[in-house]
Amino acid sequence: MQAARGRAARLWRRVAAALAALLVAAVAVVAFAYPSLAATTCPGCYGLSELQPDVYAEKGLSGEQRARVGGVVEAARARLAAFYGGAVSRPRLLVCGTEDCYRRIGGGKERGIAVLNRSVMLSPRGLDAVIASHEMSHVELHARLASGVEVPQWFDEGLAVVASDDARYLAPAASADRCTTRPDGPLPETLDAWLGAASKDPSTYAKAACQVYRWLRTHGGRQGLLTLVERLNAGDSFAAAAGL
Repeated sequence: MQAARGRAARLWRRVAAALAALLVAAVAVVAFAYPSLAATTCPGCYGLSELQPDVYAEKGLSGEQRARVGGVVEAARARLAAFYGGAVSRPRLLVCGTEDCYRRIGGGKERGIAVLNRSVMLSPRGLDAVIASHEMSHVELHARLASGVEVPQWFDEGLAVVASDDARYLAPAASADRCTTRPDGPLPETLDAWLGAASKDPSTYAKAACQVYRWLRTHGGRQGLLTLVERLNAGDSFAAAAGL
């Protein structure tokens, strides 16, 4: 009996060791293939330190740089809350002061990016309230949508432009019509289609912003958006809920 117990114990130790090795390998694969996901999970592993709750900045930033990060985050959150009438999301923000840091956490040529609609990464070129609130808008919208509910990519992106009040793609707020470029055909529905179109035609953002801006203007603004979300969560199709 004692011998049998010894063999069982050795077997379980081997199984545990094998499982531990598999777990380590899986973590390594994720870190290599999806550094942005790994960095979001463990910012400190990628050279970022906690600046304030849910905000991680590259280590070694000067006091002035850290203060700027804090100011941008505060302004972006305020801008988003004003647009939505309050926020239900609080994404983890990863902020880089150098391009090396941004590449290390999985960033590319973009100024910022929302990761899995849960967190936001900002490059040194994206450290301003417009870019930050644009990416945070993606997270906020999807936090309000029920699991599995999607919207066309043009609506998601156009809404982010309007929520962030991006002057690159919108006329001044006092304008009778804030559209700078009007849509001249169907806008991209999927992420892949959006990325392809936007890379070829930068005005794609302005076209989507125009479409969303005009939709909001004719559907009650914020309340229309909240009603749209409610209908989508209740099972309506986007076309039906948006009246398109």
